[in-house]
Amino acid sequence: MISKKMATVLRVISENNDVQVIEVLLNGSKRKAYNYIGFTGKVSSSDEVLLNTTAVELGLGTGGADFVIANLNNLESKYSDGGHIMKLRYTPLQMKVDSVEEQESQYHNEINDFDSLDNLTVVVGALHSILPPFCATFKKKCPNKKLVYIMGDAAALPISFSKNVEILKEKGLIDSTITYGNAFGGDYECINIYTALITAKKVCKADCVLVAMGPGIAGTGTKYGFSGIDQGMIIDAIEILGGNSYVIPRISFEDKRQRHRGISHHSLTILSEITNKSTNIVINTTYEKEKLNIINEQIQCSNLNEKHKIVYSEYNDTEQDLDEYSLKVKSMGRSFSEDREFFEAASVVADVISQNIMSKNK
Repeated sequence: MISKKMATVLRVISENNDVQVIEVLLNGSKRKAYNYIGFTGKVSSSDEVLLNTTAVELGLGTGGADFVIANLNNLESKYSDGGHIMKLRYTPLQMKVDSVEEQESQYHNEINDFDSLDNLTVVVGALHSILPPFCATFKKKCPNKKLVYIMGDAAALPISFSKNVEILKEKGLIDSTITYGNAFGGDYECINIYTALITAKKVCKADCVLVAMGPGIAGTGTKYGFSGIDQGMIIDAIEILGGNSYVIPRISFEDKRQRHRGISHHSLTILSEITNKSTNIVINTTYEKEKLNIINEQIQCSNLNEKHKIVYSEYNDTEQDLDEYSLKVKSMGRSFSEDREFFEAASVVADVISQNIMSKNK
């Protein structure tokens, strides 16, 4: 069920071309809300808006915000011209977009004539918070190489909800973005992960691709009941299309939940049971001996070393890489100093693949 409330806009806190963060007055209380300009047009002070207040009433984390459903003073929308592929299909907010694959697209023939990813390096990450450390390390090592970010619909659907993406693009650490499925708002829109990968190769001319969900994750504490399980299918898609896949395992020693200690059960389940294809799993050897022993034991017990290629590499400059671009990071409420192994797991992959990419150009 959707909880809906009427509110009055007090002010616009911040905005870009896609989203406004606003302050509204609701039942005598001030609260923050998000307005996606493509859906509801721009709002201004004193506008009357209809809000979806469901997530706030549930007390959710990342998605715990109010969203504008309609601006009664402005009914315009930018999702009105061009394209015929629908996203958010058969909902009151369904919209048409220009997808790269459709017949009228200027890229249709390139997608249709695709043959292979030609060993293109594609990295698959778990949580959205791996973006800053990965991008910082990769661009520090390969400043002139094109990095493309692909976001699917396992978590947040609008890419504009991500401050990480906005900041990383502003700093030139992400060159292009692609959204597929019901995710939307990327530089390029695609129908599925296969055409998203093809677009990264053929249209964006990527040197490296990072695939990870948007902000937010659904988890239930059950083995298969989490939104990130689609990483297994993404790995298979990369390998089927002739790419070279790498995985950023979800690693933490600060999460109080035992199932997420060391390599998270999410990563272990995906890599041991869900993937059909073999991939590269990079492990940072700078972890303390006791922590590294836990990780190695998990790898052995899950038989990951038999199914996949385990790459051990040393990288200890993650914090410096983040500082280089003035990036602040948080994951599950924890900063770099509070959960450094999580962020270092992303950087070490970026370091390994950057060495491979640069060596090919020598």
